[in-house]
Amino acid sequence: MSDPKETLAERYAEVKASLPTHVTLVAVSKTRSAEEIQALYDLGHRDFGENYVQELRAKQPALPADIRWHYIGHLQRSNVKHIVPFVHLVHGVDGAPLLDELEKRAAAASRMIDVLLQIHIAQEETKHGLSQKEAEALITGWSTERWPHLQLRGLMGMATNTEDLAVVRREFDALADFFRTMKEGCLADPALFDTLSMGMSGDADMAIEAGSTMVRIGTAIFGERS
Repeated sequence: MSDPKETLAERYAEVKASLPTHVTLVAVSKTRSAEEIQALYDLGHRDFGENYVQELRAKQPALPADIRWHYIGHLQRSNVKHIVPFVHLVHGVDGAPLLDELEKRAAAASRMIDVLLQIHIAQEETKHGLSQKEAEALITGWSTERWPHLQLRGLMGMATNTEDLAVVRREFDALADFFRTMKEGCLADPALFDTLSMGMSGDADMAIEAGSTMVRIGTAIFGERS
């Protein structure tokens, strides 16, 4: 019977080898145990992505303090206070009300929080996010006076869950084009507007080809969930 830690190390090495050096790997650790996360940490990984606030709150104190936690799920304003003290990057910001709550809590914690605006690119209505028009209004009108404790780092998007790869490619290409346009015209610091988070275990290659700088991969590293 194979050693789980050896299997994890092999999967992790394979995923890392497939990524260009400029692409950040976020290991999606939702539903994974603290022991599994610790094993990947021991291999040198530091960026982990979680979807559920309560699960993240339980794991964070039990794991090393230098882990960079990425909140990649839909974040409700009532839960912001629970993750602001330690979160590294919030991927799914979908409007000014959430930005206002993040600012309030970040100010109280004396922290700067990095954020990404989530753009709705999929055909499924169940996925969250801003339209390009809504996002452009936020980006071009970004106010450091209103949100002094937030740093707008870029965009995030989730493609349609479909086997039609042409659809996925079109969605990634469209988001990458929008990202480049916004980087040129944003009122936030353009040098720091540097992150395009798109691509998961099944479509990371296409996302990277389109221009992704950050991929969110869980199954290809940890294996299928039991």
